Amino acid sequence: MKATMYRISVRGQLSERLESAFDGMTLKPDKTTTTLVGQVRDQSHLYGLLDRVRDLGLDLIDVQPVPTPDLPGTDTAQ
Repeated sequence: MKATMYRISVRGQLSERLESAFDGMTLKPDKTTTTLVGQVRDQSHLYGLLDRVRDLGLDLIDVQPVPTPDLPGTDTAQ
């Protein structure tokens, strides 16, 4: 599996301090949610990120691959 860009949404506003806990993902806080966006290397990496969400007691809202046909080295096929 090639790296795929993912968007992971959680309830609440996370501080920038937690950005390092999410292995290269960028935090994009909104009024009531925070979206983590970044490249996920493989399924193991994705499950690790989701484990971190669970371990921190965050309320997971959504997990979506982001179509990025213009970026080399990405694969949005599932």
